[in-house]
Amino acid sequence: MSVKKLLSGNEAIALGAYHAGLKVAAAYPGTPSTEILENLAQFKDIYAEWSTNEKVAMEVAVGASYAGARTLASMKHVGLNVAADPFMAVAITGINGGLVVISADDPGAMSSQNEQDNRHFAKLAKIPMLEPSDSQEAYDMVIAAFDISEQFDTPVMLRTTTRVSHSKTVMETKDNSRKETEIKSFKYNFRKYIMLPANARARRPLVEERIIKLAGYAETSPFNHISMGSTELGIITCGMAYQYTKEVFPEASVLKLGFSYPMPEQLIRKFASRVKKLVIIEELDPFIEEYVKSLGIEVTGKEFIPIIGELTPDVIEKAGRAMGLLSESLGCKKEYKMPKLPGRFPLLCPGCPHSGLFYTLGNIGQRSTIPGKKQREPRLIISGDIGCYTLGALSPLNAIDTCGCMGASIGNAIGMQKAGASEKLVALIGDSTFLHSGITGLIDAVYNKAKFTLIILDNRTTGMTGHQEHPGTGKTAQGEDTYAVSLEEIVKACGITSLQVVNAWDARALKEALKSSLENDVLSVIISRGACAVAVRRGINPSKIDINKCTDCGLCLAIGCSAIQKDADKIVIDGSLCAGDNCRLCEQICPNKAIYPDKPGITGGRNE
Repeated sequence: MSVKKLLSGNEAIALGAYHAGLKVAAAYPGTPSTEILENLAQFKDIYAEWSTNEKVAMEVAVGASYAGARTLASMKHVGLNVAADPFMAVAITGINGGLVVISADDPGAMSSQNEQDNRHFAKLAKIPMLEPSDSQEAYDMVIAAFDISEQFDTPVMLRTTTRVSHSKTVMETKDNSRKETEIKSFKYNFRKYIMLPANARARRPLVEERIIKLAGYAETSPFNHISMGSTELGIITCGMAYQYTKEVFPEASVLKLGFSYPMPEQLIRKFASRVKKLVIIEELDPFIEEYVKSLGIEVTGKEFIPIIGELTPDVIEKAGRAMGLLSESLGCKKEYKMPKLPGRFPLLCPGCPHSGLFYTLGNIGQRSTIPGKKQREPRLIISGDIGCYTLGALSPLNAIDTCGCMGASIGNAIGMQKAGASEKLVALIGDSTFLHSGITGLIDAVYNKAKFTLIILDNRTTGMTGHQEHPGTGKTAQGEDTYAVSLEEIVKACGITSLQVVNAWDARALKEALKSSLENDVLSVIISRGACAVAVRRGINPSKIDINKCTDCGLCLAIGCSAIQKDADKIVIDGSLCAGDNCRLCEQICPNKAIYPDKPGITGGRNE
């Protein structure tokens, strides 16, 4: 019996994997992939884990596949960089139980440090790749991916993008029951699983044979199909770009590639021969375009279709007009105009435990910006890392100088110190990120006698991706109690002798810890600890401003709290946003004691 559902692409992938007989799933949270594991964790008859990082997630999935279970590893596009070593290894060894790798790309870098095109990873590893364009295909393709994996002894990449991952579409499940798959037992196979050079060389020809067989399979895959319309214009496309293509060019002939690597050569040649002009519409790199051109087929693509950013109907419409393709004969008279939404300056949440630290760093390092005051020359170099605390780089905090990738802040600080930087050095990293990839950097710093201050921003969660558990929270992805890894014990085990743990909302303690750490010419660690502001209730005894005491100095605005606002010629606090008893940072830094808690027994002026 079929069932209709309204699901996002990520929800559909999770449901499809479950229906396909998935046994083990591993992931590290990262937008736009996070919800896949979150949804899988709700099924109690499978095993789902938040792994320490993507490399571990891939290794867990590979091990489970070797043991004969159908397994899945999911991550955002840059996560596959972290997981590349085991990913490339399993591409050589092959699998036992079906193995699907989800790469959720982020065209436009909506929530990422880059917009790399991970289709190249499939080509690099010589494994098949499927690309859904909506939730129905996401569901269907992940089910097919497990079968393809086991049929061809290969991991399969399912590549999604932000819009596919997060857009909801009505879809129909083929069967509302779970497929029970047999777990194949692990069989000792020295030549297959042990990649000594001699064995790796022996398996290399098998990989080439496999990709040839997969290319033949792609020719008849139901995910590659031709929709013939006007023969004046033919378009080859894939993923979400297919949806936009159909919207902008409703009368054109379209070849949609869902099984997009290896590509179906004969199907492409057949389609090209049936149309007068051939255009390729794809997001990011000319992945399809380069292949089609290698076949000697004349095609138009990135000369007009942007290579940078996310495609939208208006972007494609503009490119179509530039190519002279939009005409009445093709039914393309509509001119798209995307509505302009109001802008919002990104800020840390009101009551964020990181705000006090950033304010203190700015104060000590002469970095924070007070409205109307000239910024001074900074006395610190602060290397940052990936997480919501990256917002500390923005005004008025101005408390981060670098941000590259997960765990890089520590290595960057080591390099700056060894290069002879004269300024004091501070490295910032979150608790989840420290466990993800910061520990090895700290060990390197101890081993190589580096001297700087490392601050671990411990908000007891994986914050920016939606508050997932990690090894330090004491909870698993499936809500079970587990051992909570101690950051203090790890830091000490790495060899750190100068360690301070500070309440994130104690402005004086933060200042004293930072000053003492920066004055000592040693490698030191500060753990700034306070629960994420999203996890606390708002509006409990919010702060108010006594207008009789306020001198409008603007110091409270330097915290960067969105609950504190400049309204005409006065500063006010929005009580509905204020974290109240869970923060009180502004009250601590006000030099005139003009900010007070609005609760019984405490009086002050009017906040109006």
